[in-house]
Amino acid sequence: MEASTIEIIGYFASVMVAISLMMKDIIWLRCLNFAGCSLFVIYGIYISAWPVAGMNAFVACINIYHLIKIYRTKPQQVATA
Repeated sequence: MEASTIEIIGYFASVMVAISLMMKDIIWLRCLNFAGCSLFVIYGIYISAWPVAGMNAFVACINIYHLIKIYRTKPQQVATA
């Protein structure tokens, strides 16, 4: 049984999200989770599963927000150390 490209994207997205949840480093967690969510958005749009695409787009935005917040506060932490 041959998997289509979109199925492979869906499987890869699942693996990325699962791996992200095993990360101890919050930056790696957010980056990998963002990648997985982005792939799920593509997958959801392609199969017309709008709740899947919408929820993962929302989670991807949350990941970006937190990554920006982390990187904006990081130089201040180094300067005060």
